[in-house]
Amino acid sequence: MEERLRIIKEKYLELEKELSNPEVLSDFQKLKELSKQKSELEQIVTKYNEYVKCGEDLKELYSMRNDSDMQDMIREEIDSLESKKDSLQHEIEILLIPKDENDGKNIIMEIRGAAGGDEANIFAGDLFRMYSYYATKQGWKIDIIHSVEGASGGFSQIECIIKGENVYSKLKYESGAHRVQRIPSTETQGRVHTSTATVLVMPEVENVNIEINEADIKMDVFHSSGAGGQSVNTSNSAVRLTHIPTGIAVACQTERSQLNNREQALRLLKIKINDEIMRKQELEQGNERRSKIGTGDRSEKIRTYNYPQNRVTDHRINYSIMDLEKVMNGGLDPIIEALITEDQRLKLEGTGLND
Repeated sequence: MEERLRIIKEKYLELEKELSNPEVLSDFQKLKELSKQKSELEQIVTKYNEYVKCGEDLKELYSMRNDSDMQDMIREEIDSLESKKDSLQHEIEILLIPKDENDGKNIIMEIRGAAGGDEANIFAGDLFRMYSYYATKQGWKIDIIHSVEGASGGFSQIECIIKGENVYSKLKYESGAHRVQRIPSTETQGRVHTSTATVLVMPEVENVNIEINEADIKMDVFHSSGAGGQSVNTSNSAVRLTHIPTGIAVACQTERSQLNNREQALRLLKIKINDEIMRKQELEQGNERRSKIGTGDRSEKIRTYNYPQNRVTDHRINYSIMDLEKVMNGGLDPIIEALITEDQRLKLEGTGLND
């Protein structure tokens, strides 16, 4: 590890030198590129410098520990510095984990009611509300792209873009089947029902390099409608595009013109096709999709929301929190932090939950 850190520090110092070069300072694009590279290394180098200084201080204290007059104080200082050094080593190991190139990106989230009829659609609406509250707490923005309301409330399907800082890094673990156990409002016998909704999270990739044959796209148009069923546009401006070879379909109703909705839908279609291609490639290579925490497949049950027991359980890491109301109101931080911590631990070991 220390050899790798020395190489990183040398690279960092080279970048510092280059950034003081007048030729680089006059080239905005080069300056931006080198500044980004330096910024990516800065935290590692800072921690490494602390780690080296800690080692030097320990070496000096070891040479003094036989001093009878200061023995107790030196021993305490050694214990403190050894603890600090161990902590710094762990922090550095985490910083050295290869970064997911998508972590800083916005996301496209799709939520669908699955098993359970009307109750599944209501639960899909509850999940959208939960993520909306969480996004607000994070200072993110949500734009609904397309939604189909359920007959008794909620959504049979809703797609949105969540924009902000490092959105994908926190919500990439949410893909999968979410299960709810509760007494539906329509239940007359007081029985607990189990329903599911599926969540799909994809990074918003700019300039997806995928060529789609126009002959392979089926386009349907329909009236746009907003939350609550009110009319947004009485003309056929909303667009649904279906990629015939893959069966992947997207819809967009956020723009006022059919042309703009088609452009947005085509961009989303390319993102979905790209996501599907990447998923298949990784499965063929025997790798896990996106992260070590599960596969990201919507058929995979990842979490249960048990209302009678006031409990939310993430099955991938066997983590439970006994405050369901707080979670449903956007208090997802404890679960997400636990997932990130477990993901880091597994990556340090070089294994995955399915290995």
